[in-house]
This record gives sequence, C-alpha cells and structure tokens, in this order.
Amino acid sequence: MSPSELEDLIRRSLDDFYQRRMKKLTELKLSDVLRKKNPYLLRAVGIRKASEIVAEILRAYMSSSDESIFGDAFFEPIARLCSGGTVSPSEGVDVAVETDSVYKAFSIKSGPNIFNASQSKRQNDEFNSLRQRMHKIHKQFDPILGHCYGRRASGQKGKLSYRVVSGQALWEELTGDPGFYIKLIDLMRHYPTEHRQKFEEEWDNAINRFEKEFLVNFDNPDGSINWEKLLRFNSGKKKIPWVKIATVISVEDHNENDDTEDLDE
Repeated sequence: MSPSELEDLIRRSLDDFYQRRMKKLTELKLSDVLRKKNPYLLRAVGIRKASEIVAEILRAYMSSSDESIFGDAFFEPIARLCSGGTVSPSEGVDVAVETDSVYKAFSIKSGPNIFNASQSKRQNDEFNSLRQRMHKIHKQFDPILGHCYGRRASGQKGKLSYRVVSGQALWEELTGDPGFYIKLIDLMRHYPTEHRQKFEEEWDNAINRFEKEFLVNFDNPDGSINWEKLLRFNSGKKKIPWVKIATVISVEDHNENDDTEDLDE
C-alpha cells in the first residue's frame, strides 16, 4: 500500500470514528449515565456544582466509549486491509492472514488491557474452535492476541494456546514494516483538527443540555445539589421519574404537557 493510499485509508477511518463518536454523544441520555455512576464517590470528592458532575460523567463515559469505537472504526479495518488479510470466519477473531504454510488468526484489541481469567479462557476457546475448523487445510495455525499499542508480549504459556503481540511488534507482524506504527500517527495529518471543532460544538451542547436536566431533577431551592434525591434515583427501590424538560411556564402547562420518563419501563 502506497503512502497516499494509506493516508486515504487513515482519513476514512478517522471519518468513521468521528461519525460514530458524534452519534454516541447526541444519543446519550444523562439519566442512563447517572444510573451507572457512584453518587457516593461524586459526593466524597467534594463536588458542589451540577456543571462539575455533568463534565465528570461525560468525560468518563466518552473516554471509555472512545476506546471501543476507535478500535472498531480505526484499528481493525487498517489491520485487515494493510495486512492483506480477510475477515475471520470465527467469532472472537478479527483478521486472518494466510500464507502457503501458515494460517495466522489475529484478535485485534486496542490496548494491552489484562484479561481476567474468564476472558482469557473465552479467547482461548475461540481460537481453539477456529483451530479445529482449520485442521483440514494442513497448515500451521498461529493464533495471536494483538494490542495496537503498548509493549505487552508473550509466547504461548500454560493452558493458553495463543501468542500476545503489542504495539510496534504487532504492526510489523501484520505489515512487514517496522516503521508502520509511526506512519499511523504521522499520516493522520490535519484530519483530527478538522473534526475536533464540530465535535466540541456538540460537546458544549451536550454539557448545556445535561446541566439543565440535572438541575431540574436534583437541585435544592437554594441552588445546591440534592444528594439524597440523586441517591434515591440511582439506588432506591422506588422508581423515580426523570423530568426531561428544563423549564415550566405555568402549573397548567406542566400538568397538560408533563414530560417525564420512567427508566424502568
């Protein structure tokens, strides 16, 4: 793949990443995120402003979401196309690269997060399932858990049937180019900057929208946070309806146009 072709692939992958990222942000509901946060921790660190809570939970949510989206939209298609590989016919395996004598099966992960015991076993089982299916082709089967950044690496050990390869070593194994991992970041060029302005506009809209919703649902008359009500919403047995609207013009309008949602329905 030529440098211009690789740059075009990187641009298209970044476009896909930002499209998915924007969709995630615009469709996100504050009520859903608050149900999964630790209100005790938010209180314990001394937060006093609704804007702080909103910014904190939004950053944490998007950070976690971005890692997954980036792996699917950026790393996986580049790993497949630049290796000359194909989509694997097995669950849990993302890219298959076949030569005359070797069948390499890659499970592509963003970073070197350590699997727990059950995740490692599942990955091992998925590789072994594909191994059995590939037995008839009479080639060496080489299963690889690949991390697109980081330095973790190991050979097969214990009951695990796969190798772990990370960072530069992974991209070199996929492409044959020891400098490929550097090219990935260099060839992003100006494309992230172009996307960032539009995303930041949507981010600010989300912050404003969520802050209004939070204050309608969890503020005291003096403007302070009603921690007890937030905790009841998050952890109480009784269902607490979520008020979507930010302002109420009159009691009559509120009664006629009551806009609430019961999250457990």
